[in-house]
Amino acid sequence: MQKIILLLVLFTLNTASAQTKKKQILLIGTFHFENPGLDVAKVNTFNVMSEKSQKELENITNKIKAFGPDKIFVEWNYEKQNNLDKFYAKNTDSLLHKDADEIVQLALRVAKKLGHQKLYGIDYHHANFPYDSLTKGMKQANQLDLLKSNDETMAYYSNSFNEKIKKYSLTELLIDSNSKESNNKNVEWYLGTANKAGKTDNFVGAYLVSEWYRRNLYMYALIQKLTESKDDKIMVLLGAGHTAMMREFIKYDPNFEIVELAAIVK
Repeated sequence: MQKIILLLVLFTLNTASAQTKKKQILLIGTFHFENPGLDVAKVNTFNVMSEKSQKELENITNKIKAFGPDKIFVEWNYEKQNNLDKFYAKNTDSLLHKDADEIVQLALRVAKKLGHQKLYGIDYHHANFPYDSLTKGMKQANQLDLLKSNDETMAYYSNSFNEKIKKYSLTELLIDSNSKESNNKNVEWYLGTANKAGKTDNFVGAYLVSEWYRRNLYMYALIQKLTESKDDKIMVLLGAGHTAMMREFIKYDPNFEIVELAAIVK
């Protein structure tokens, strides 16, 4: 009995200790500032180079600087870290007036203010996203209602965001992209629509979803591996579709806790 009590005490102490040592992740999901038009849902481009948006970016990045992340992770192919290192090393503040990409405008800007030596690329490019095969599978399975629902969902995403950029400031857009509602919407399509696609012997939908999970899981594995014991706080800047998945992983990882962008910029 004494051994059992001792084990319970040790377990409680270890659990409490682990809880106090959680590393903080400032998880920032964003839309693409310099929209390449590669996403399934087509949206308009928001002008982050305007004077108003640049002032907002200065305010946001100053507050992130005050938060003080020890490392900053970005959506850049991890296999091309050398290219990211060169890109980071050669670029000065002048780039902020030329390149609208979110890595430059948010991550690089913060990293330079903090005196970081580099950014960390964690994107994984070997997963598939067979969207054409997905819709083809729906047609072959005569899933016409599902196909219609899919088209309506994509139209909703596009129209909703396009309406927001007409009335929201950059800060408001970023906070909205990280809201619970937006995160839920980013995950719902995969499980509520895509996963069902195809005949009973055709798992094209589940394959697409599993590949999306795999890509994000591999990216999260890189965050775990590259975060050192000395790092108390980190920042992760990715497309909002990625961070919606990351939230699920972090929920079950006892080593990390999420810090919301809204709490930083309030």
